[in-house]
Amino acid sequence: MSTPSSTKPKYLDQAFEQVLEEMLETFIKKYRDYGKGNILDTREMGILFRVKDKVNRLNHLLANNKKPVNESIEENWREIAVYAVIAMILKRGWFEKLELSPQLQAKQQP
Repeated sequence: MSTPSSTKPKYLDQAFEQVLEEMLETFIKKYRDYGKGNILDTREMGILFRVKDKVNRLNHLLANNKKPVNESIEENWREIAVYAVIAMILKRGWFEKLELSPQLQAKQQP
């Protein structure tokens, strides 16, 4: 996964698009690592627990002014956002039925 772009956006909408691209990269990376099973096993409640864990982690780090060792604070925020999108895709019935595009599947690493 790439790090946040060093190119500073000129407009707010460009900043939003940049963050969305980073979220997509995170989603693809995690999807390749874990597949669908972990989401489909526990569905929305599982997503809720994962988000709750991330929020609790952020609360601990921010309240105690700690620098995380394993994941940056920004990564935690990004993963919360990715989980929110996954929940919406799941609610629409798309998560079970759809796969990554053929172009992304062809790029899949062993």
